[in-house]
Amino acid sequence: MWDCSLCLNSDEYLLTSRFCSKCKRIKHLLSIYGDDVYLTLEEVLVRNSNQQKNKIETTIKPKIERTLRSKDKEIIKEIKDNK
Repeated sequence: MWDCSLCLNSDEYLLTSRFCSKCKRIKHLLSIYGDDVYLTLEEVLVRNSNQQKNKIETTIKPKIERTLRSKDKEIIKEIKDNK
C-alpha cells in the first residue's frame, strides 16, 4: 500500500495524485498562495512562550471556564431534579 507523499501516514491514496485528500488541499493552497502559506502557518500556529501564554489567557482559558460553569449548572440542575 502506498502512503501519502506529504503526510506519509494516510491510508487513503488517490490514483490521480500522490497525496491524500487533506494533503492535496494543502498542496493546492501552496500552488495558489505560494510562500504566503508558510508565512501564515508561522504567524498563526508557531508561537513563542509569551504568545503562548497570551493565547491561553485570552482564548483558551475563558473557553474552559465557560465550559466548566455550564457543566456545574447542569450538575446542580440534575441534583435538584433528583430531590
